[in-house]
Amino acid sequence: MASERTDPLPPPPGGVLWSLVGDIRMLLTLPAALTMQVAHPAVGAGVDDHSVFRTDPWGRGERSLVSLQMWVYGGEQAAEEGRRLRRLHKTIQGTDAHGRKYHALSPAYYAWVHATGYPVFRHAQRYLGRPFTEAQERQLYAEWLQVGRILGIHDRDMPQTIEEFWPYYRKVLDEELEQNTVVRELIAPEGPIPVPDRGPRWLLTLLRLTWPWVSPRFARLRRFVTVGLMPPDARRAIGLEWTDEQERRLRRFGRVVRVVVPVLPERLRYLPLARRARRAARG
Repeated sequence: MASERTDPLPPPPGGVLWSLVGDIRMLLTLPAALTMQVAHPAVGAGVDDHSVFRTDPWGRGERSLVSLQMWVYGGEQAAEEGRRLRRLHKTIQGTDAHGRKYHALSPAYYAWVHATGYPVFRHAQRYLGRPFTEAQERQLYAEWLQVGRILGIHDRDMPQTIEEFWPYYRKVLDEELEQNTVVRELIAPEGPIPVPDRGPRWLLTLLRLTWPWVSPRFARLRRFVTVGLMPPDARRAIGLEWTDEQERRLRRFGRVVRVVVPVLPERLRYLPLARRARRAARG
């Protein structure tokens, strides 16, 4: 009798990712990880050629956020979300800016996209929360590997320990990353940003009225957190400037975030899917 397929399960309730991924502070870290991903020529070309991030940035962001939440809080549905993503990326292929063929599911490229989460979470935590202990860093990495299995990343394609991760990470920084067209667009402090089209009606109405004033300020904030919450070695590899004054501003910003967010009620602090999963776990 054929054996039944056993799907990988998400990290358990109470782990590092369980608290981290659903917290609204995580929204501040996503642009840094995305920018590190697309700084790889193959990934940047795939996004440049196939993504709708220019024409539908809010929808693209919402779909990515829901998918990320599913990897941690989706229970038995997490593996199906991983399979959906692999089906979605199956046809994404082409030629990068250096004339090299790429495919979105090539193990090296697919693994790099996932790998960026660990150093970004680790670095951003120093500003937005309490720095991780060594034990928490190891638990975070082990849980991130488990998420990688949900996404269909084989253990042979990802370093299995922190000690193995850092040489792999630095090799990609030294040999692959560059400041390409997509990177420059993601960190541009100017340029048109479409008015948000998702959210409560009253908020959308307010944003439509105030967007000419809000948009450039939002763009500057996006660049600030993107570059600031990116690990410094990745920032240097991509060629992004970061001054001492900006570092001081980021530390001040982080102090405010660390004070305000933990005292928010759960309905404001956690994203919807995370809230439901937390309630279910308590119940």
